[in-house]
Amino acid sequence: MATRRTYGSYDDGCAAAHALDLVGDRWALIVVRELVLGPKRFADLRADVPGISPGVLAQRLRELEEVGVVVHDELPPPARVNVYDLTPWGRELEEVLQVLGRWGAQSPRMPHEARVSDDTAILASRTMGAQAAEVATRDVTLRLLLTARDGRDREYALHLAPGVCTVERERARGADATVRSDSGTWTDVLLHGLPADTAVDDGRMTLEGDRSALDSVVEAFPLLTDA
Repeated sequence: MATRRTYGSYDDGCAAAHALDLVGDRWALIVVRELVLGPKRFADLRADVPGISPGVLAQRLRELEEVGVVVHDELPPPARVNVYDLTPWGRELEEVLQVLGRWGAQSPRMPHEARVSDDTAILASRTMGAQAAEVATRDVTLRLLLTARDGRDREYALHLAPGVCTVERERARGADATVRSDSGTWTDVLLHGLPADTAVDDGRMTLEGDRSALDSVVEAFPLLTDA
């Protein structure tokens, strides 16, 4: 069995080096990213992180569980399925991912055209939500239905109001409009400047309800390259 490499943080007392010892291995923060919005089954993680092998995913989950970032649990009835979730301490890594995301988005080598998982698209929306809340002029709620690779829709709720922006993996109540698309189209419209009309006209997005609700959200959100 290979010995796990470290940055020697146990010798120099550097908290940043120690943090990298905990979550700095390849795929570790990507696994964390996919659990920020809530628990997932192993199969769900495999589908949402297509570049990782089952063996490496199992190893990263085991390591993250050992250091207290991830917990392996069973959902209560009627679900009764085994899932992985972040501990409260592990959930604090969302702030780290947000800072890394804003920084990485400005790289000239960033592949903005590459497809992202549904939760990754929502986390990007959450990352930019604070800036959107600063310029929001009305209170709107969007119901987002993102079509996953398996063809199923995953539902999210985006609420934007002056000073407030929340984006969660949950049922949207009292939505002003329902938007259905894939995750790539959603990020293209919200964060990359693709006109919603173009996405609707070419069939990549459908909209039901108040069109101005979507427009007000898009207008409030900054482009990732402007972060």
